[in-house]
Parts: sequence; structure tokens; C-alpha cells
Amino acid sequence: MNIAPNILNAVNEWLTPTFDNETQAAVKELMTTSPKELEESFYKNLEFGTGGMRGVMGVGNNRINKYTLGKNTQGLSDYLHQVFPNQPLKVAIAYDCRHNSNTLAKVVADVFSANGIQVYLFSDLRPTPELSFALKHLGCQCGIVLTASHNPPEYNGYKVYWEDGGQIVPPQDGEIIAVIENLDYDKIKFQANEKLIHYIDTEIDKAFIKSSIENASFNTPAEAKDNLQIVFTSLHGTSIKSIPDTLSQAGYNNVHIVPEQAVPDGNFPTVKSPNPEEPEALTMALALAEKTNSDIVVGTDPDCDRLGVAVRNNDGKMILLNGNQTMVLMTSFLLKQWKKAGKINGKQFVGSTIVSTPMMMELATSYGVECKVGLTGFKWIAKMIKDFPELQFIGGGEESFGFMVGDAVRDKDAVAATLLICEVAAQAKAAGSSVYKELLQLYVENGFYKEFLVSLTKKGIEGLEEINQMMVNLRQNPLKEINGQRVIMVEDYQSSIALNLLSGEETVMDIPKSNVLIYYTEDGSKICARPSGTEPKIKFYISVNAELESVQDFDAAERFLDEKIQNIIAGMQLQ
Repeated sequence: MNIAPNILNAVNEWLTPTFDNETQAAVKELMTTSPKELEESFYKNLEFGTGGMRGVMGVGNNRINKYTLGKNTQGLSDYLHQVFPNQPLKVAIAYDCRHNSNTLAKVVADVFSANGIQVYLFSDLRPTPELSFALKHLGCQCGIVLTASHNPPEYNGYKVYWEDGGQIVPPQDGEIIAVIENLDYDKIKFQANEKLIHYIDTEIDKAFIKSSIENASFNTPAEAKDNLQIVFTSLHGTSIKSIPDTLSQAGYNNVHIVPEQAVPDGNFPTVKSPNPEEPEALTMALALAEKTNSDIVVGTDPDCDRLGVAVRNNDGKMILLNGNQTMVLMTSFLLKQWKKAGKINGKQFVGSTIVSTPMMMELATSYGVECKVGLTGFKWIAKMIKDFPELQFIGGGEESFGFMVGDAVRDKDAVAATLLICEVAAQAKAAGSSVYKELLQLYVENGFYKEFLVSLTKKGIEGLEEINQMMVNLRQNPLKEINGQRVIMVEDYQSSIALNLLSGEETVMDIPKSNVLIYYTEDGSKICARPSGTEPKIKFYISVNAELESVQDFDAAERFLDEKIQNIIAGMQLQ
């Protein structure tokens, strides 16, 4: 077998006594039976992406295992001691329903404790947003979640949070990665100091649910809550630990839970993918909604930071909303409630991302509130709260089905967001309206924005090269025309340059560098190209818009925008 020198060096290291016998045997097995898998497992180190580090579980430096996570944790421990010298250090750790999450979480806890750091480890699986809350609640400097969000069952992952409750961002992530990269595997301290490991559960749960209700409840009358029929599914994930109790304590009594999906299970046996962005994931919930004549369906991903929502349209048929639609609905509701309470005075803001709907800007402007736009990922919205302490954060979201209500949790939070969308639905129904009717009215008032995501999967080494080449081509040969419309502006977030193609003027963008390109056309369309930071995919985010004179014109306007989207996809050859 012909193995590249860099891969052979990595393989040989994993065959030394630093690694246990079981690991060495697994490496030898790959060498004899699966050379391609061996190459995939060792050709690079796992990297931190948009939502932390995710990867397939197995042996090797490009896989999730006790050694790669142990090395991360040892490096992070060293970094914590550097940044907080002579201070008592505390970290919180949570994990989701994935295979090996509990044992890997204990490995992480062991390494932190071996480095003299107090550890608060959840005794059982918990939603990711609860870790962000617990970190702040307990006064920790750092937090870790073992999760791979909605990735397939063979994945796991490692997300790092800092003392503000948000995920790490540049330049800090680079500093931590540099410490980890300079660390040898034999320097990992695996021997736990059990006296420093404290198990947490009920007390934190109560505080988290109380905080969620305080942030996402808006004086909805008890009668309105009783008149709302809700279907909820946890899709075999962690939200079953928090959302039913949150809804119940908030006064929502008619919650129908999909029983077949209520038990946490890392195999996700009833769905192809436990991703509420994908319609198939909510099939069973939609069936239960018809059986119970429910008004709204909510499904969450395995670590409970994203939510998918379905509501009834004007014909009484259940339809799935996309992440942009739920985001503008919840943001509009929050703005309306803040205005009603007299709390808007020009010192508030909402947050969004560069790949999300431009309609967020329109909404914010209509209320005299600033809309700050950051790179993809909720760590950037959390950073806005930290960077602008003089401003109040109302709420914010991104197109990938995440939303954050207030700043008690500094990450996307499906617990508070589920309660919030139920508040929207209950108040709308009590007023003789519906979530769907509220959405159409927002389109009339702010313009009808429609978004569509094209996601191309390219796996393995060849796939990564193909994705990189696609971005090179788009940069070196920028499109001048899309769907018969001139491209008037190209924003390159890697070079931080916005180029006006009509005037030739270049503007420097004050935003961190990222491998993203955005094209704007003369008719107001926006097309964004971005390799995923956590999956082997390249994503194209398409946004088109039109004026909507009245709700009655909606169907015709939607047909017009759908045709425009399909023409863009065909013109850019994205099928």
C-alpha cells in the first residue's frame, strides 16, 4: 500500500505506546483492510469550523476520539492558565444524545480536572443552550458541549464557549488552536482528580427554565394559551429535557408530544436526518397535528439549538416555514412587544447574518432599531452583545433555523424560541388571525423577500478540493450577469473588499475575514456562496424580493419569485 509521507508519519505516531492497545489495533486494522479510510482518518487534523469542531468518530487525528478531544482539552487547559493566571478556574460541560457523548464528556472532564480546574459536568444529556446559561450562572471561564448538532449518527463534536456564554471567536480561537497544535499527544493529562468534578442537574434546570420563561413570555392571556394546540417533537434529542416543562410552566397545557421520537437515541431511528431544516424530519409531527387538529408544529434538532416550525395556511393546510420566515415573525413580535412596553429608545439592536434575509434590515428600520449583521454562526451574534454593551439586544437569528431571545443565553436557543413562537401563535389566534396571516402582512408592510438554499455535498479529500476550486473560479472569474440581470456589487469576505462593478470603486469591509462571496444584482437579488464550516458542503444562499401590494396578490408574487429563483439556479448551473 502506497501511503503519502505526511499520512504515514501520523499513522506511525498512533502506533506508539502513547496510544492504548485498542487504538493501535484499530489503526492496524485500517492499514490492512481500509486504506482509503486510513487516508481519510489521518490526512489532516480536525479543524474548528463555524460551529466548533465536528467529525466522524473513529481513530486518527481527523476523527473524533478520546485523543483528539483530550488534546483539545489539554491545550485549552494550558490556555486558561495563561489567560487567567493565579485565578481559580471553572468550566462547565454538557453533552447530547449522540453515541459516546457521555464517555467523551467524562474524558474531557478528566483532563480539565487533571489540570487543577474545577469541573461542573451535567449528570445526563442536556440542550446546548443550557450549557451557555449554566456557564454564566456558575461563573465559569469556559464551557464545552459534546455535540454534532444535526449531522448523521456517526458524527460527534466539540464546541468551546467563553466566560460571556458565547462561542469562541477570532482572534481567540486562533490562539487556542495554536496552543493545541503545538501540543504532543503524550502531554495529555488523562488521570482525573475526581474531587474537582461536580455533577449538576436539577438546580440548573430550574434556573434555566425560569430564565427562558422570563425572556420569552409576553403577557399572553391564559385563555389564549388554552386555545392553542401544539405538536412538539424532540427528534430523539435533548430538548425533551427542557421544552415540555418550559411550555407547561409557561401555561401551555395542550402540548402533544410525538411519542415515537421522545426517547433520546443517537441512531435517530425514525428519520433520515434529525434536521428540522429538512421537511422529512417533521413527517410524524405533521401527522400528529392532523390527528389532533393542532395549530402549530415545533421540532428541534438533537442538541436543541435549532427549531423547525409548521403552521396552517389560509386553506387550513399545514405548511413548513423556513428559518428566515420564523426569524422575521419572532423578530417582528419582539419589536412590537418592546414598542408596546415603551422600551425602544434608539439604544436597542437586533442581530442577523450575511446569509440571512435582508428583510431583517427592513423590519428593524421600521421600528427605529439597528440591525447588526455578522458572519454566519451565532457566535458572531453573541459577540455583538459583548462588543456593544451600551446597546440592548432584543433578539436575533439566522436562516439555518436558529434564534436567540435576549442575552441570558449567548447562542441559538430552541427552548426560548419554541416558547416565543407559541406566544406569537397564541396571540395571533386570539386576535382572529394566525401565524401565516401575520407573515403575509409583514410581506405587505416590508416587501416580500423569498430565500432558497442550494446545498451541494462533496465528501472526502476530492470533495474538499472541488469545493475550494469552485470558490477560486467564482473569485477569479466573477459573474457579470445572473438571470439576465447585471451584477452590480461583489463582496469578497476573504479579501474584505466590496467591488462596485458599475463604478469600479472598491470599499474595505470592516468585518472578520471568511471564505464567503456575495453577488448583488440590479433587481435586488442576492446570491451568496459559502463552504460549510461543519459539513462537507458548499452552500449557495439565494434571496429575491418583490413589492406586495396586498395579501390577495401573494400567490402571483410567489410564483414570480419562485421562477426567478429557478432561473438563477439554472443560470449558475447549481443543480
